[in-house]
Amino acid sequence: MQVIEVTTPEEAKDFLEVNALMNAGNPNYIRPLDNEVNAVFDPAKNKLMKYGSIKRWLATDDGGTPIGRIAAFTNSKYINKGTEFATGGVGFFDSIDDQAVANVLFDTAKAWLQEKGMEAMDGPINFGDRDKWWGLMVEGFNDEPMYGMSFNPDYYEKLFTGYGFENYYNQYYYNMAVDAPLPPRFAERHAKFKGKAGYEARHVTMDKLEKYAKDFATVYNAAWAQHGEGKEISHEQVIKLFNSMKAIMDPRLIWFAYYKEDPIAMFINIPDLNQYFKHFNGKFGLLQKLRVWWMKKRGTNKRLTGLAFGVVPKYQALGIDSFMIYECGLLVQGKGWYDQYEMGWAGDWNPKMINIYKSLGATQSRRMVTFRYLFDRSRPFERHPEMDYK
Repeated sequence: MQVIEVTTPEEAKDFLEVNALMNAGNPNYIRPLDNEVNAVFDPAKNKLMKYGSIKRWLATDDGGTPIGRIAAFTNSKYINKGTEFATGGVGFFDSIDDQAVANVLFDTAKAWLQEKGMEAMDGPINFGDRDKWWGLMVEGFNDEPMYGMSFNPDYYEKLFTGYGFENYYNQYYYNMAVDAPLPPRFAERHAKFKGKAGYEARHVTMDKLEKYAKDFATVYNAAWAQHGEGKEISHEQVIKLFNSMKAIMDPRLIWFAYYKEDPIAMFINIPDLNQYFKHFNGKFGLLQKLRVWWMKKRGTNKRLTGLAFGVVPKYQALGIDSFMIYECGLLVQGKGWYDQYEMGWAGDWNPKMINIYKSLGATQSRRMVTFRYLFDRSRPFERHPEMDYK
C-alpha cells in the first residue's frame, strides 16, 4: 500500500473515482458532480482558499488500484463556539473496509495538520459551506441522499471510531409528506398575524431577486452570525447564490415574512437536485443541463429540500415562523407539484431548530455525525456546546 499526494490530473480523476468504487452496488448511491468536487480544490473557485490551505491524498494497493482517499485543510474562518484550540478539518474520506488503510489515511492528514499548527481535526467535513458534504452518515441508508448530503458505506463509522475519533455532534434530518396536514396551532398563529397590520408573508418573484437577496442576508446574519459559528454572509454572496440557482429555482418555495416591509423571517426551499443529477454519473455539461431543463418542464422532480430557515431574534417565539410556513402550505399543498420534503440538518446543539421540525409533524429520517480527534490524547474531550439563544 502507498499514499500519494494528488498533484496530477490523472490522480485527481482517480480521487473522484474512489468514492464511486466504495459505493458500487448500493442502489441508493448518487454520485456527486465531478466539477463541484474539483471546485473545492481550485483556488480560483473556492473563496475559502484565502483563509487556509488544503491537500488531498490517494491510497493505492501494491498493484496501483485505488483503495482510499482523504483531504485535509486549515481554515481560519472555521469557528465553533467553545473551541479554544486550532482545529483543522478532514473530508472526502473513503476507504475499503480495512482499519489499517483508514489509519494510514488519518495519520497522513493528521501529520500535515500538525505541521500547520493544528491541535485537532474535525471530520468528515467540507472545505466550504456546511450545507454540503458535512458529517458522516450513520443512519438513513435506506433512501437516496438529498443534494449535498454525505453518503457512505455503513462501515465507515467503525473506521472513524476505531482510529479514536469521538462524536462531536449529531446532525439530524427530518422528513414529511408535502401534503401532510400542519398541526392546528399553525392555523391559529397564521390567523393571529393575518389579522395584524404590518405583517405579511410572500414568496419571491424572479424579477426581484436582488431585493430578496438583500432580505436573505439581513435575516441570515441577524439569526445566525450572532452565535459565533462563522456564518455571516454578504448581499453580494447571496446574489451570486440566487443567480446560480435560477435554472432550478421554484419561486413558490422561497418565502419571507415582513413587518412594515422589514424582512423578519425566511423559509428557503428548493427542488432536490439529486433527482436530476442521479442520471448523470457525476457529469454536468450542456447535454445534462438540457435534460434538467426538460425534466423541470415536465415536473418529474417530486422531492423538496430545505436550504435555509431563520427568524430575526426580536421576532422569535412569537409564531411568525408558523405564519410564514402556513402561507407557504396554502400555496403548495394539494397541488401535486411535490410529494416529499426533507429539511436541512440541525445539530443536536440547536434544540430550538429540532423542535421546529418536530412541530411540523416531521419524523427523523437520517443522522450524521461530525467527529473530532484531539491530537493531545491526554486532553479531555468535550462535545459541541448547546447554542446560546441570548
